[in-house]
Amino acid sequence: MKRFSLNQATTKHWPLPDLVAGCVEAGVTGVGLWREDVQAYGVEKAAALVRDAGLAVTSLCRGGFFQQDGWQDENKRAIDEAATLGAPALVLVSGGLPEDSRDIDAARAHVGEAIGTLVPYALDAGVQLAIEPLHPMYASDRCVVSTLGQALDLAGPYPAEAVGVVVDTYHLWWDDAVWELIARAGREQRIACFQVADWVTPLPAGVLLGRGLPGTGCVELRRFREAVDAAGYAGPVEVEVFAEDVWSRPGREVLTETLERYREHVE
Repeated sequence: MKRFSLNQATTKHWPLPDLVAGCVEAGVTGVGLWREDVQAYGVEKAAALVRDAGLAVTSLCRGGFFQQDGWQDENKRAIDEAATLGAPALVLVSGGLPEDSRDIDAARAHVGEAIGTLVPYALDAGVQLAIEPLHPMYASDRCVVSTLGQALDLAGPYPAEAVGVVVDTYHLWWDDAVWELIARAGREQRIACFQVADWVTPLPAGVLLGRGLPGTGCVELRRFREAVDAAGYAGPVEVEVFAEDVWSRPGREVLTETLERYREHVE
């Protein structure tokens, strides 16, 4: 339980003060936060709320979307917010192809260059940029970084304390190379964040909402946890689920079940 972190996405409609109170009551010590929710509550106010409750912010999601206008200023704001919250990592979702483009190689190269421009700012703020590879089905519109190997290659030119990677079971479970890539990420000291969700079949309409609580799908979650541990990662384990049937339930009920399933399928 010392490593468990509740990502705010799992209890999407649970107001932040209630989420914080529920975590404290359940003995949870870490939370992963999302920018739009934090902004709606107030960044400074959210930072004080979490800090006063004795919780650690394990990550802030998200920055990235480097194909959009104004990406540089927006990502600097995201870095500032992460620093204010005390989040060690800012999760980056790269963005998809530019409009009217089919050149995925150029789009991916642009992501690496864009991250490079942010490295000095991130180092000054003490925030690690965490590149998250998403399942290939998201490559056209959300994330041209599809494998852990691609993420590591993009991070490689920059200091590990500035740029790392996210290991997310939902996005990486299908890749037979993932175990060696996790080991590589450990050797390069690049694992910035470890997120857990299951893959539920069949996927619902709107595949973004196809994540399940641990143990409800087909992913070898404990194998992932053991792999990141073996790679030297000893940080938080965030459960991050996007699912309408989960969101429709009371947050406290979801947290209770999440903890039970985490113990059974991840620990």
